[in-house]
Amino acid sequence: MKLYSRNQVLAVVAAVAVVTLVAGAAVSALVVAPRLAAAAAAEASAAAVPAAPASGETAVRVPVQYVAATTGSLADEQNNIEVYERVNKSVVYITTITLEYSYFFEAMPQEGTGSGIIIDTEGHVLTNYHVVKGADQLRITLSDGTELEGKVTGTDPENDLAVVKFDPKGRVVVPVTFGSSSNLKVGQKVLAIGNPFGLDRTLTTGIISALGRPLQNTEENTVIRSAIQTDAAINPGNSGGPLLNARGELIGINAAIYSTSGSSAGVGFAIPVNTARRVVDELLRYGAVRRGWIDIEPIQLFPALVSYFKLPVKNGVLVSQAGASAKQAGLRGGDQSSAVRYGRTIIYGGGDIIVEVGGQKVASYSDLLGALEQTKPGEVVSVKVIRSGQEKTLSVKLVERPSQ
Repeated sequence: MKLYSRNQVLAVVAAVAVVTLVAGAAVSALVVAPRLAAAAAAEASAAAVPAAPASGETAVRVPVQYVAATTGSLADEQNNIEVYERVNKSVVYITTITLEYSYFFEAMPQEGTGSGIIIDTEGHVLTNYHVVKGADQLRITLSDGTELEGKVTGTDPENDLAVVKFDPKGRVVVPVTFGSSSNLKVGQKVLAIGNPFGLDRTLTTGIISALGRPLQNTEENTVIRSAIQTDAAINPGNSGGPLLNARGELIGINAAIYSTSGSSAGVGFAIPVNTARRVVDELLRYGAVRRGWIDIEPIQLFPALVSYFKLPVKNGVLVSQAGASAKQAGLRGGDQSSAVRYGRTIIYGGGDIIVEVGGQKVASYSDLLGALEQTKPGEVVSVKVIRSGQEKTLSVKLVERPSQ
């Protein structure tokens, strides 16, 4: 066995101690450093979330990502709120009472609801004709809940528009701001305010989903041209209410929905405000719209008539009889010797068949009304007819359309 001196033993012990200290430091670096980094990350994360609630409170954690996503939509929400608060004052709730009679002649009041738009400070309200059609009584409810009596002062069934008047009785009323429907774009944001299902003061939003849609008015046998289509919810009771742009300007009058159930199906239609602008002055002045008319007795072609008279075309409007103005322009009516009865109507065959008016194709009676919708008495329009199988174009001076 080898012997070691005291100094050698002390040197060996000192060397072992140094090696132990170095190894311990290395282990600490490998273990403690990641723990410190994790603690720092946890502290930073804690700073990004709300503090822990006091005892008895409910913790509500809002992820940072959600807050960032919603801040961008606040401006749009604020726009909706501002438009509603401002324009809601111009929207009224219309209640109609129509008297119907039982088999025993007992009066049975039937209540209907709709919406309307205040258009001046005198208490005139623009709404749909079908909202007030046949009503025996009208009640107008203002935004503050005041209920007043109203009466119909003007109607335009062809465009499904009407004007109702109420007495403000000294109250300050706020008319809507008229916009324009000539520069609308598909995808543009729109807002609708109305009273769907009797739930008054309702706001819905959406976009313009299509433009220039023909809207068939089956009750009046007319077509409203260039209707605005929107996906903003339009339900029964919204009729007559405003369709607005993001500035709160009136761009349309809500009129109809396309639905198999009678509720909103995501497709609503509004009458363009430019159409309303064109007729509202005459509704206020005359109570009706003065339109041009061809002085004839028109008969829409139908298969039995085409077959009976062996007509050269299947679509168009037959001139059964021509008035003085039409005769002066060269239009020919039918021959009394070839008269035929259809139901209660006497039709005279052999007259001109109108197929075009003012450059617009005429295949039906509603087409004829549509072609003359923007004309006035005294204007001259070109009329294309089929006579003895040949086309002929005439210039016809219009008279005033008789009341339907």
